[in-house]
Amino acid sequence: MSELDFACVDAVVDRYAAAPTLTLRLNVTDTGGQPVHGLMLRCHLRIQPRRRSYSEGEAARLRDVFGGPGEWGRGLRPLSLAQVSLTVPPFHGTTELDLPVPFTYDFEVAATKYLHGVRDGDIPLELLFSGTIFRRGDQGFTVDQVPWDREATYQLPVRVWREMMDHYFPDAGWVRLRSATIDALHAFRSRSALPTWDDAVLHLLGEAAEVGDDV
Repeated sequence: MSELDFACVDAVVDRYAAAPTLTLRLNVTDTGGQPVHGLMLRCHLRIQPRRRSYSEGEAARLRDVFGGPGEWGRGLRPLSLAQVSLTVPPFHGTTELDLPVPFTYDFEVAATKYLHGVRDGDIPLELLFSGTIFRRGDQGFTVDQVPWDREATYQLPVRVWREMMDHYFPDAGWVRLRSATIDALHAFRSRSALPTWDDAVLHLLGEAAEVGDDV
């Protein structure tokens, strides 16, 4: 079986993609001896929340993801972030790859809640690799599988994720609502002559706070 080793050495924001995207720089080393004619690579990215500490403020913001303090012992499970594929051109020995990883700002996704909840430090990423290796030798083409235990880790700075989201959604985020809720909010905004969706939501939050103060 071919021996491939992977290392993630950097992450930069792709500022020209259609959606929020980070480009991870990978180093790949092959000790199989023969040149690699091609590689169909798959990568499953996960967040490993146990591999960092959290401030009290972060713990409060992550309550929706991991539960209260008493539940963190069993709640800090890996969070699936993305699954991406990449076609790797021929190489011999070592090569460097750019792996584009798309992100979402959908707050229904647990990984997004986590990324939004942490404020500084690093995000502990785990990269799990699989795929198919094609070689061409004296006996013709051979096909082999990337061993299932191939993986790498990377400490993604929180500031890089925030830089990406600020680039694609400046001072904004996304909340998914049902169609009926959007229609009701639109009607309220029109009746109240409010210029933006932010104004409509803030107005409703203000009214809710006043009701709470009166109770």
